[in-house]
Amino acid sequence: MTTARPRSRGAPDSPAAPPPWTEGLELTDEQRTAQAGFADFARREILPHADRWDREEHLPGEVVRALADEGHLGAWAPREHGGAGLDPVTFGLLNEALGHACSSVRSLLTVHSMVIRAVTRWGGSRLRSRWLPALASGTAVGAFALTEPEAGSDVASLRTAAEKTADGYRLTGGKRWITFGQAADVFLVFARCDDGPAAFLVERDAPGCTVEPVTGMLGTRAAMTAHLHFDGCAVPAEALVGRAGFGLNAVAADALETGRYSVAWGSAGLARACVEASARHAAAREQFGRPLAQHELVQRLITEMAVNTSAARLLCLRAGRLLHSADPQAVEAVWSAKYFAARSAFRAAADAVQVHGARGCGPDAPVQRLLRDAKIMEIIEGTTEIQQTVIAQSVVRELAGPAGLSAPAQNRGVHSGG
Repeated sequence: MTTARPRSRGAPDSPAAPPPWTEGLELTDEQRTAQAGFADFARREILPHADRWDREEHLPGEVVRALADEGHLGAWAPREHGGAGLDPVTFGLLNEALGHACSSVRSLLTVHSMVIRAVTRWGGSRLRSRWLPALASGTAVGAFALTEPEAGSDVASLRTAAEKTADGYRLTGGKRWITFGQAADVFLVFARCDDGPAAFLVERDAPGCTVEPVTGMLGTRAAMTAHLHFDGCAVPAEALVGRAGFGLNAVAADALETGRYSVAWGSAGLARACVEASARHAAAREQFGRPLAQHELVQRLITEMAVNTSAARLLCLRAGRLLHSADPQAVEAVWSAKYFAARSAFRAAADAVQVHGARGCGPDAPVQRLLRDAKIMEIIEGTTEIQQTVIAQSVVRELAGPAGLSAPAQNRGVHSGG
């Protein structure tokens, strides 16, 4: 994918100077301009409403249209299909800006981009020509449907079945915890065929497909999560993405790489929001006759969040550059970036609440929303524990060889969380 100038309205002529501890990303001038435009959009259109959306557990259609109008929903789509065709680093900067403002909005971009990635790489010509322009323009929104009651991190336990028919397939089963499932127009659904696991693009109004809204989520409450039910849901043959047998280790693994990369940058943005909120509060709030910022224990907390956030951003940048060059190390780099950024975001959010004290626990405190959202980052697109296993296996394999592993990794890279 090549770099394309985003269609952000009112983007500053030059980006604002970042804090000293965020320097070192070494972006191109075009990427810095894009970064400033993304930040401006998020500051105008998202941040003022994020707490309300969280309370209402709903993203209004207006914000989805705003994302589409800016070209952000088509960020990961090829130009020839109407997308922005952003390079990985610029795409990451978009996710960082949205994650800084609202993780629920960033979650929408994540799953939508995962569907775009799968259709772009694995879809047939008819599927691409029909859906990519709609997904790129935002006239259709996609959601990723892999997780099941018995298949979260263990995707090998997939039970949704796809029965071959004369003119296509018939799906039976269910999916759980589907981000933006309440409003998506089309779902990338994974099911088992006689020839192995497969992926299908299933329209929301397909006969036999029903959507069950889920409320009361711990975090990303405005991401409009849903459960999906398939009762003999008929899909045409051209809805098959890739071919039977390629569903998990090819289509799902590739899409989940996009998801992990998006979550990594979004986590870095969330962590940065925690640093900024803590610094402002510590400078303004006095205890024992002096600002909190002058108390050493508070200084320690702010130092940890700031340094870890900087490190997370650098890991994300490294992953983006390796993805752009199609380097074989990109997969491990994405895993490392997501692992560190998600953990850093949760620690930063917990410390931000601590710095704010009782105020941080209040229902209207943005930092308590950040804390709830940050916990979700440690679960989605590969839990922290799964990532520890995969990263450790990679290190041992590289430094000690295959003999250092007691058993080969199964479904490497195919871990959705949940």
